[in-house]
Amino acid sequence: MNFDLSDEQALLRDTVQRWAATIYPGLEQLEAARRAPLGFLENRWAELAELGLLGLPFAEEDGGFGGGPVELLVVAEALGRALAPEPYLASIVLGGGALRLAGSQAQKDALLPGVIDGSVRLAFAHGEAQARYDLNDVATTARAVEGGYRLDGRKSVVLNADAAQTLVVSARTAGGRRDEAGITLFLVPADAPGVTLAPYPTHDGGRAADVVLADVFVPTEAVLGPQDAALPIIERIIDGGIVALCAEAVGLMEALHELTIEYLKTRKQFGVSIGSFQALQHKAVDMLVALEQARSMALYAAMMVEAEDAEERRVALSAAKAQINRSARFVGQTAVQLHGGIGMTMEYLGAHHFRRLAAIELTFGDTPFHTRRVASEKGLVGAD
Repeated sequence: MNFDLSDEQALLRDTVQRWAATIYPGLEQLEAARRAPLGFLENRWAELAELGLLGLPFAEEDGGFGGGPVELLVVAEALGRALAPEPYLASIVLGGGALRLAGSQAQKDALLPGVIDGSVRLAFAHGEAQARYDLNDVATTARAVEGGYRLDGRKSVVLNADAAQTLVVSARTAGGRRDEAGITLFLVPADAPGVTLAPYPTHDGGRAADVVLADVFVPTEAVLGPQDAALPIIERIIDGGIVALCAEAVGLMEALHELTIEYLKTRKQFGVSIGSFQALQHKAVDMLVALEQARSMALYAAMMVEAEDAEERRVALSAAKAQINRSARFVGQTAVQLHGGIGMTMEYLGAHHFRRLAAIELTFGDTPFHTRRVASEKGLVGAD
Protein backbone atom coordinates (compact mmCIF):
# COMPACT_ATOMS: atom_id res chain seq x y z
CA MET A 1 0.00 0.00 0.00
CA ASN A 2 1.35 3.44 -0.96
CA PHE A 3 1.38 5.89 1.95
CA ASP A 4 3.08 8.71 0.04
CA LEU A 5 1.21 11.97 -0.45
CA SER A 6 -0.12 12.75 -3.89
CA ASP A 7 1.36 15.70 -5.77
CA GLU A 8 -1.65 17.84 -4.81
CA GLN A 9 -1.39 16.86 -1.14
CA ALA A 10 2.36 17.55 -1.10
CA LEU A 11 1.72 20.97 -2.64
CA LEU A 12 -0.90 21.66 0.00
CA ARG A 13 1.55 20.69 2.75
CA ASP A 14 4.29 22.88 1.35
CA THR A 15 1.92 25.83 0.98
CA VAL A 16 0.69 25.67 4.57
CA GLN A 17 4.17 25.07 5.98
CA ARG A 18 5.54 28.02 4.03
CA TRP A 19 2.73 30.29 5.23
CA ALA A 20 3.09 29.20 8.86
CA ALA A 21 6.89 29.50 8.85
CA THR A 22 6.66 33.00 7.37
CA ILE A 23 3.99 34.24 9.79
CA TYR A 24 5.34 32.53 12.93
CA PRO A 25 9.11 32.24 12.54
CA GLY A 26 9.66 32.51 16.28
CA LEU A 27 8.16 32.99 19.70
CA GLU A 28 7.93 36.79 19.41
CA GLN A 29 5.49 36.65 16.49
CA LEU A 30 3.49 33.85 18.11
CA GLU A 31 3.10 35.74 21.39
CA ALA A 32 2.09 38.90 19.56
CA ALA A 33 -0.78 37.02 17.91
CA ARG A 34 -1.84 35.42 21.19
CA ARG A 35 -2.07 38.85 22.83
CA ALA A 36 -4.75 39.92 20.32
CA PRO A 37 -8.26 40.21 21.80
CA LEU A 38 -9.40 36.90 20.27
CA GLY A 39 -6.08 35.09 20.74
CA PHE A 40 -5.18 35.38 17.05
CA LEU A 41 -5.02 38.07 14.37
CA GLU A 42 -8.10 38.26 12.18
CA ASN A 43 -6.09 39.28 9.12
CA ARG A 44 -4.23 35.96 9.41
CA TRP A 45 -7.57 34.14 9.44
CA ALA A 46 -8.44 36.00 6.24
CA GLU A 47 -5.16 34.81 4.73
CA LEU A 48 -6.10 31.20 5.48
CA ALA A 49 -9.36 31.86 3.65
CA GLU A 50 -7.47 33.26 0.66
CA LEU A 51 -5.33 30.11 0.59
CA GLY A 52 -8.52 28.04 0.41
CA LEU A 53 -7.88 26.27 3.71
CA LEU A 54 -11.18 27.30 5.30
CA GLY A 55 -13.13 25.72 2.46
CA LEU A 56 -10.96 22.62 2.25
CA PRO A 57 -13.24 20.02 3.94
CA PHE A 58 -16.52 21.17 2.40
CA ALA A 59 -18.10 19.72 -0.73
CA GLU A 60 -17.53 21.47 -4.04
CA GLU A 61 -21.27 21.92 -4.53
CA ASP A 62 -21.32 23.89 -1.27
CA GLY A 63 -18.49 26.17 -2.39
CA GLY A 64 -15.66 24.19 -0.80
CA PHE A 65 -12.79 22.17 -2.23
CA GLY A 66 -13.90 18.63 -1.37
CA GLY A 67 -10.87 17.71 0.67
CA GLY A 68 -10.84 14.53 2.72
CA PRO A 69 -9.26 13.31 5.99
CA VAL A 70 -5.73 13.13 4.54
CA GLU A 71 -5.93 16.76 3.43
CA LEU A 72 -7.13 17.66 6.93
CA LEU A 73 -4.18 15.75 8.38
CA VAL A 74 -1.74 17.62 6.13
CA VAL A 75 -3.09 21.04 7.15
CA ALA A 76 -3.32 20.28 10.87
CA GLU A 77 0.23 18.89 10.95
CA ALA A 78 1.64 21.95 9.19
CA LEU A 79 -0.21 24.37 11.49
CA GLY A 80 0.91 22.33 14.50
CA ARG A 81 4.58 22.65 13.57
CA ALA A 82 4.29 26.43 13.90
CA LEU A 83 1.94 26.43 16.93
CA ALA A 84 -0.40 28.56 14.80
CA PRO A 85 -3.11 29.97 17.13
CA GLU A 86 -5.86 30.36 14.52
CA PRO A 87 -9.08 28.48 15.49
CA TYR A 88 -8.94 25.95 12.66
CA LEU A 89 -9.84 23.05 14.94
CA ALA A 90 -12.70 24.89 16.63
CA SER A 91 -14.30 26.56 13.62
CA ILE A 92 -13.53 24.38 10.60
CA VAL A 93 -13.04 20.87 12.01
CA LEU A 94 -15.57 20.85 14.87
CA GLY A 95 -18.13 23.55 14.12
CA GLY A 96 -17.72 23.14 10.37
CA GLY A 97 -17.84 19.37 10.76
CA ALA A 98 -21.24 19.63 12.44
CA LEU A 99 -22.57 21.76 9.60
CA ARG A 100 -21.04 19.51 6.96
CA LEU A 101 -22.41 16.29 8.49
CA ALA A 102 -25.84 17.43 9.67
CA GLY A 103 -26.75 20.72 8.03
CA SER A 104 -29.70 21.07 5.69
CA GLN A 105 -29.08 22.65 2.32
CA ALA A 106 -30.71 25.86 3.56
CA GLN A 107 -28.43 25.95 6.62
CA LYS A 108 -25.35 25.32 4.51
CA ASP A 109 -26.38 28.00 2.03
CA ALA A 110 -26.83 30.48 4.88
CA LEU A 111 -23.59 29.81 6.76
CA LEU A 112 -20.98 28.11 4.60
CA PRO A 113 -20.14 31.05 2.31
CA GLY A 114 -19.20 33.10 5.38
CA VAL A 115 -17.29 30.20 6.95
CA ILE A 116 -15.32 29.66 3.75
CA ASP A 117 -14.47 33.35 3.21
CA GLY A 118 -13.57 33.80 6.89
CA SER A 119 -16.29 36.25 7.86
CA VAL A 120 -18.18 33.68 9.96
CA ARG A 121 -16.63 31.46 12.60
CA LEU A 122 -18.27 28.54 14.40
CA ALA A 123 -17.72 26.90 17.79
CA PHE A 124 -18.88 23.49 18.96
CA ALA A 125 -20.51 23.81 22.39
CA HIS A 126 -21.03 20.25 23.55
CA GLY A 127 -18.85 19.41 26.57
CA GLU A 128 -20.21 19.84 30.09
CA ALA A 129 -18.40 19.82 33.42
CA GLN A 130 -19.96 16.62 34.72
CA ALA A 131 -19.56 14.66 31.46
CA ARG A 132 -15.77 14.30 31.27
CA TYR A 133 -15.34 12.24 28.05
CA ASP A 134 -18.84 10.73 27.87
CA LEU A 135 -20.40 12.25 24.77
CA ASN A 136 -23.91 11.11 25.74
CA ASP A 137 -23.82 12.95 29.09
CA VAL A 138 -25.84 16.09 28.29
CA ALA A 139 -27.69 18.04 30.99
CA THR A 140 -28.48 21.12 28.88
CA THR A 141 -32.17 21.05 27.98
CA ALA A 142 -34.20 22.25 25.01
CA ARG A 143 -37.89 22.77 25.78
CA ALA A 144 -40.29 22.83 22.84
CA VAL A 145 -42.34 26.03 22.64
CA GLU A 146 -44.40 27.64 19.95
CA GLY A 147 -42.20 28.28 16.94
CA GLY A 148 -39.06 26.72 18.36
CA TYR A 149 -37.21 25.80 21.55
CA ARG A 150 -35.98 27.31 24.80
CA LEU A 151 -32.44 26.26 25.77
CA ASP A 152 -31.10 26.17 29.33
CA GLY A 153 -27.76 24.87 30.54
CA ARG A 154 -24.04 25.39 30.71
CA LYS A 155 -21.26 24.28 28.37
CA SER A 156 -17.65 24.08 29.53
CA VAL A 157 -14.32 24.70 27.78
CA VAL A 158 -15.83 25.62 24.42
CA LEU A 159 -12.80 26.18 22.20
CA ASN A 160 -12.57 29.71 20.74
CA ALA A 161 -16.19 30.45 21.60
CA ASP A 162 -15.44 34.16 22.01
CA ALA A 163 -14.32 34.33 18.37
CA ALA A 164 -17.46 32.65 16.99
CA GLN A 165 -20.55 34.26 15.53
CA THR A 166 -22.54 31.00 15.68
CA LEU A 167 -22.47 28.22 18.27
CA VAL A 168 -23.37 24.61 17.54
CA VAL A 169 -25.04 23.63 20.82
CA SER A 170 -26.11 20.15 21.94
CA ALA A 171 -29.15 19.93 24.20
CA ARG A 172 -31.44 17.25 25.50
CA THR A 173 -34.88 17.22 23.92
CA ALA A 174 -35.90 13.88 25.46
CA GLY A 175 -34.78 11.25 27.98
CA GLY A 176 -32.45 11.34 30.97
CA ARG A 177 -29.09 13.03 31.33
CA ARG A 178 -26.99 10.04 30.24
CA ASP A 179 -29.36 8.50 27.70
CA GLU A 180 -27.89 8.00 24.24
CA ALA A 181 -31.16 8.98 22.58
CA GLY A 182 -32.79 12.35 23.04
CA ILE A 183 -29.90 14.68 22.10
CA THR A 184 -30.39 17.38 19.44
CA LEU A 185 -28.02 19.93 17.90
CA PHE A 186 -28.96 23.60 17.47
CA LEU A 187 -27.45 26.57 15.65
CA VAL A 188 -27.40 29.41 18.18
CA PRO A 189 -26.17 32.97 17.45
CA ALA A 190 -23.43 33.80 19.91
CA ASP A 191 -25.10 37.15 20.63
CA ALA A 192 -28.61 35.73 21.12
CA PRO A 193 -30.48 37.01 24.21
CA GLY A 194 -29.72 34.72 27.14
CA VAL A 195 -26.31 33.57 25.86
CA THR A 196 -23.44 34.53 28.17
CA LEU A 197 -19.79 33.75 27.47
CA ALA A 198 -17.02 33.69 30.07
CA PRO A 199 -13.83 33.51 27.96
CA TYR A 200 -10.37 32.73 29.32
CA PRO A 201 -6.90 31.76 28.09
CA THR A 202 -5.95 28.10 28.29
CA HIS A 203 -2.61 26.92 29.67
CA ASP A 204 -1.37 25.95 26.19
CA GLY A 205 -1.75 29.48 24.81
CA GLY A 206 -5.19 29.01 23.26
CA ARG A 207 -8.59 30.34 24.26
CA ALA A 208 -11.86 28.80 25.45
CA ALA A 209 -15.04 29.89 27.19
CA ASP A 210 -17.78 28.62 29.43
CA VAL A 211 -21.15 29.24 27.79
CA VAL A 212 -24.31 29.81 29.84
CA LEU A 213 -27.69 29.41 28.13
CA ALA A 214 -30.55 30.99 30.07
CA ASP A 215 -33.95 30.59 28.43
CA VAL A 216 -32.43 31.09 24.96
CA PHE A 217 -35.04 30.98 22.20
CA VAL A 218 -34.12 29.42 18.87
CA PRO A 219 -36.58 28.88 15.99
CA THR A 220 -37.42 25.43 14.68
CA GLU A 221 -35.21 25.95 11.63
CA ALA A 222 -32.22 26.21 13.98
CA VAL A 223 -32.35 22.45 14.60
CA LEU A 224 -29.22 20.93 13.04
CA GLY A 225 -29.75 17.37 11.88
CA PRO A 226 -32.29 14.88 13.24
CA GLN A 227 -34.15 15.61 16.46
CA ASP A 228 -33.39 13.31 19.41
CA ALA A 229 -30.72 11.44 17.42
CA ALA A 230 -27.64 13.65 17.32
CA LEU A 231 -25.24 11.37 19.23
CA PRO A 232 -23.90 9.52 16.17
CA ILE A 233 -23.24 12.89 14.52
CA ILE A 234 -21.49 14.19 17.64
CA GLU A 235 -19.30 11.09 17.65
CA ARG A 236 -18.34 11.71 14.03
CA ILE A 237 -17.54 15.35 14.81
CA ILE A 238 -15.25 14.34 17.67
CA ASP A 239 -13.65 11.64 15.51
CA GLY A 240 -12.70 14.35 13.03
CA GLY A 241 -11.32 16.38 15.91
CA ILE A 242 -9.20 13.43 17.01
CA VAL A 243 -7.71 13.12 13.53
CA ALA A 244 -6.84 16.82 13.55
CA LEU A 245 -5.31 16.59 17.03
CA CYS A 246 -3.26 13.52 16.10
CA ALA A 247 -1.89 15.32 13.07
CA GLU A 248 -1.23 18.51 15.02
CA ALA A 249 0.64 16.51 17.66
CA VAL A 250 2.85 14.99 14.96
CA GLY A 251 3.74 18.47 13.71
CA LEU A 252 4.46 19.63 17.24
CA MET A 253 6.63 16.61 18.03
CA GLU A 254 8.56 16.96 14.79
CA ALA A 255 9.31 20.61 15.52
CA LEU A 256 10.25 19.85 19.14
CA HIS A 257 12.55 17.03 18.04
CA GLU A 258 14.29 19.39 15.61
CA LEU A 259 14.70 22.01 18.35
CA THR A 260 16.16 19.37 20.65
CA ILE A 261 18.67 18.11 18.05
CA GLU A 262 19.78 21.66 17.37
CA TYR A 263 20.23 22.27 21.10
CA LEU A 264 22.30 19.08 21.49
CA LYS A 265 24.55 20.26 18.66
CA THR A 266 25.12 23.76 20.04
CA ARG A 267 25.12 23.31 23.85
CA LYS A 268 28.64 22.58 25.06
CA GLN A 269 29.86 20.92 28.24
CA PHE A 270 33.40 19.85 29.10
CA GLY A 271 34.47 21.60 25.92
CA VAL A 272 32.35 19.52 23.52
CA SER A 273 28.76 19.59 22.31
CA ILE A 274 26.50 17.49 24.50
CA GLY A 275 25.21 15.83 21.35
CA SER A 276 28.46 13.87 21.23
CA PHE A 277 27.47 11.98 24.38
CA GLN A 278 26.15 8.58 23.39
CA ALA A 279 23.52 8.43 26.13
CA LEU A 280 21.94 11.64 24.85
CA GLN A 281 22.10 10.40 21.28
CA HIS A 282 20.11 7.33 22.34
CA LYS A 283 17.44 9.54 23.90
CA ALA A 284 17.19 11.62 20.73
CA VAL A 285 16.75 8.44 18.70
CA ASP A 286 14.04 7.25 21.10
CA MET A 287 12.25 10.56 20.51
CA LEU A 288 12.42 9.95 16.76
CA VAL A 289 11.00 6.43 17.14
CA ALA A 290 8.08 7.76 19.20
CA LEU A 291 7.49 10.48 16.60
CA GLU A 292 7.37 7.98 13.74
CA GLN A 293 5.02 5.73 15.68
CA ALA A 294 2.74 8.72 16.15
CA ARG A 295 2.98 9.62 12.47
CA SER A 296 1.91 6.13 11.45
CA MET A 297 -1.04 6.15 13.83
CA ALA A 298 -2.13 9.62 12.71
CA LEU A 299 -2.26 8.37 9.14
CA TYR A 300 -4.16 5.28 10.30
CA ALA A 301 -6.68 7.53 12.04
CA ALA A 302 -7.17 9.55 8.85
CA MET A 303 -7.71 6.35 6.86
CA MET A 304 -10.28 4.99 9.34
CA VAL A 305 -12.25 8.11 10.29
CA GLU A 306 -14.79 7.60 7.51
CA ALA A 307 -15.27 3.86 8.08
CA GLU A 308 -18.96 2.96 7.99
CA ASP A 309 -18.66 0.39 10.79
CA ALA A 310 -19.01 2.47 13.96
CA GLU A 311 -17.27 -0.10 16.19
CA GLU A 312 -14.35 -0.48 13.80
CA ARG A 313 -14.00 3.29 13.54
CA ARG A 314 -14.23 3.73 17.32
CA VAL A 315 -11.47 1.19 17.99
CA ALA A 316 -9.19 2.65 15.31
CA LEU A 317 -9.55 6.24 16.52
CA SER A 318 -9.04 5.24 20.17
CA ALA A 319 -5.95 3.20 19.29
CA ALA A 320 -4.52 6.17 17.40
CA LYS A 321 -5.29 8.66 20.17
CA ALA A 322 -3.79 6.37 22.84
CA GLN A 323 -0.53 6.05 20.89
CA ILE A 324 -0.42 9.76 20.07
CA ASN A 325 -0.88 10.54 23.77
CA ARG A 326 1.98 8.23 24.78
CA SER A 327 4.29 9.61 22.11
CA ALA A 328 3.41 13.20 22.97
CA ARG A 329 4.18 12.69 26.64
CA PHE A 330 7.44 10.86 25.92
CA VAL A 331 8.71 13.33 23.33
CA GLY A 332 7.73 16.34 25.45
CA GLN A 333 9.24 15.06 28.68
CA THR A 334 12.42 13.83 26.99
CA ALA A 335 12.88 17.18 25.26
CA VAL A 336 12.62 18.96 28.60
CA GLN A 337 15.07 16.52 30.15
CA LEU A 338 17.63 17.01 27.37
CA HIS A 339 17.28 20.79 27.49
CA GLY A 340 17.60 21.03 31.25
CA GLY A 341 16.07 24.03 33.02
CA ILE A 342 15.59 26.07 29.84
CA GLY A 343 13.12 23.46 28.59
CA MET A 344 10.52 24.63 31.12
CA THR A 345 10.92 28.38 30.71
CA MET A 346 8.21 30.20 28.77
CA GLU A 347 10.87 32.33 27.09
CA TYR A 348 11.87 29.21 25.12
CA LEU A 349 9.78 28.05 22.17
CA GLY A 350 10.14 24.37 23.05
CA ALA A 351 8.24 24.86 26.31
CA HIS A 352 5.22 26.05 24.33
CA HIS A 353 5.32 22.91 22.20
CA PHE A 354 5.43 20.86 25.40
CA ARG A 355 2.42 22.65 26.85
CA ARG A 356 0.37 22.18 23.70
CA LEU A 357 1.25 18.48 23.60
CA ALA A 358 0.13 18.15 27.22
CA ALA A 359 -3.20 19.77 26.35
CA ILE A 360 -3.71 17.49 23.34
CA GLU A 361 -3.13 14.47 25.57
CA LEU A 362 -6.22 15.41 27.60
CA THR A 363 -8.47 16.62 24.77
CA PHE A 364 -11.19 14.26 23.50
CA GLY A 365 -10.04 11.48 25.80
CA ASP A 366 -6.86 10.80 27.79
CA THR A 367 -4.74 7.63 27.49
CA PRO A 368 -6.59 5.50 30.08
CA PHE A 369 -9.95 6.40 28.51
CA HIS A 370 -8.96 5.35 25.00
CA THR A 371 -7.03 2.29 26.16
CA ARG A 372 -10.09 1.05 28.03
CA ARG A 373 -12.27 1.69 25.00
CA VAL A 374 -9.96 -0.30 22.72
CA ALA A 375 -9.87 -3.17 25.22
CA SER A 376 -13.66 -3.15 25.78
CA GLU A 377 -14.27 -3.34 22.02
CA LYS A 378 -11.85 -6.31 21.74
CA GLY A 379 -9.58 -4.13 19.68
CA LEU A 380 -6.50 -5.59 21.36
CA VAL A 381 -7.26 -9.27 20.94
CA GLY A 382 -9.66 -9.44 18.03
CA ALA A 383 -13.14 -10.86 17.86
CA ASP A 384 -13.79 -14.48 18.81
